Amino acid sequence: MANTVCTTFKSELLKGDHDFSSDTFKIALYTSSATSLADYTIYAVTNEASGTGYSAGGIALSGGTVALSGTTAYVDFTTNAEFTSVTITARYALIYNTSASNKACFFLDFGGNKTATNGTFTIVFPAAGASAVLTLTG
Repeated sequence: MANTVCTTFKSELLKGDHDFSSDTFKIALYTSSATSLADYTIYAVTNEASGTGYSAGGIALSGGTVALSGTTAYVDFTTNAEFTSVTITARYALIYNTSASNKACFFLDFGGNKTATNGTFTIVFPAAGASAVLTLTG
């Protein structure tokens, strides 16, 4: 997975708008029609994926943890994102902060369309540490 960090997220992070250890974050799925991913400022329904069993806005992520691995700070979620009983195709996923007025944080790029047919669409997050889903290195 490749990440695209939303431009506004960078300054919001430095201002303290996002607390990954206590805020509520969600993940929503997007189609390959989504463009200019870095320009997203908030969660938007434009180009959000749709399909049987999928609800607009996506699902909540659980267990946000902030930690260090050597000189790399990282965010880890305790469970993978699982959209159950869905029929859907998505190319991207947006992680956004519902505790901060749905501010967009970053997109995950699956590298191509991924599909679930009457099953579970699972986003497997990397292991905690220097290769976690969001890292800051110096």
